[in-house]
Amino acid sequence: MQIGVALPTGVPGADGSRLIEFARRADRLGFHSLTVTDRVVYDSYDSIVSLAAAAGATERIELVTAILLAATRPSNVELAKQLASLDRLSGGRLVVGVSSGMREDDYAATGTDFHSRGRRLDEALVELQEIWAGKGPVPGVGPRPVNGTIPIWGGGHSPAGLRRAARHGIGWISPGGPPHKFSELVANFRTLWDEEGRTGTPRMGANCYVALGPNGAEEAKKHMLSYYAFMGQMAEHLAKGAITEPEQLRQVVDIYEANGCDEIFLLSVTDDPDHLDRIADVVLK
Repeated sequence: MQIGVALPTGVPGADGSRLIEFARRADRLGFHSLTVTDRVVYDSYDSIVSLAAAAGATERIELVTAILLAATRPSNVELAKQLASLDRLSGGRLVVGVSSGMREDDYAATGTDFHSRGRRLDEALVELQEIWAGKGPVPGVGPRPVNGTIPIWGGGHSPAGLRRAARHGIGWISPGGPPHKFSELVANFRTLWDEEGRTGTPRMGANCYVALGPNGAEEAKKHMLSYYAFMGQMAEHLAKGAITEPEQLRQVVDIYEANGCDEIFLLSVTDDPDHLDRIADVVLK
C-alpha cells in the first residue's frame, strides 16, 4: 500500500513558507503523494493554487486533489485549463479527485447551485475530458495534459458519489471510517464498477487524520471541531477518531492494507513540517 500525506492547507492561519517546506519535506522523505482538501467559506488556501506552488517545490511526488469540489467552479473550461496547466507544470504528476461536497455555503459563495451539484459534476467530468482531448465546446483551449488526459478519482459516501466514481474514475477515495470495515467498501464498490462495465481493478484510497506528538490529541480536537463545525455533534465524533499515537497509526495502516486499500492519505492537523518526520518514522521506515 502506498502512503500519501495531505498538505495542511485547511489549517487556519497556516504559514505559506511552512506549507512550501511541508511539500518539499514530503517529497524528500519518500511519501508517494501530496494531497489537498477543498473548501471555499473557510480560512484555507485554494486547492489548485496550493498544488501549483507544491509542484514548483517538488520533483517526484504525485499531486492529488482529495477532494476538489469541482462543481463549485462556475466554468468547466477555466477549470480544465487550470488543471491541465498544473499537470504540465508538474510534469504529469496530477491526479484529480472530485466530490460534490456537503456545504451549501461553498456553492452560494461562488454563485453556483447547491441542489444540482451532482448532475453538474457528472457533466463537468465529461466536459473536462473532452477539453483535455481537444474536443471541448470551445476550440483551442490548452494546454494539453502531459499524458493526454488527467486521472480522475471519485470520492464521497453517497450512492450517487459512489456511482459517479465507478463510472468516471480510476477508483474511489473513502472520506474515512473504521479501517476494519474497509473491505466491505471495497467489495461494494467493485460491484458498482462491474455494473458500469469497467474493466481492470479500481484503485481504492482512504483519508485518515493524524496528530502525533505531545499535544496531538489537543491539536486534533481544535482543528477538527473548527473544520467540521457545520456537522454539529458529529464533529466531536470525528475528532475522537484522529490517530494520536505512533502504535495506533502503524496498526491502522496495516489494517487498511490488509482490507484492500491501495493508498492511504494521512491528513495532518498542523502545518509544522516536523510532523512529517514523526509520521515517516512510523509508516516509511
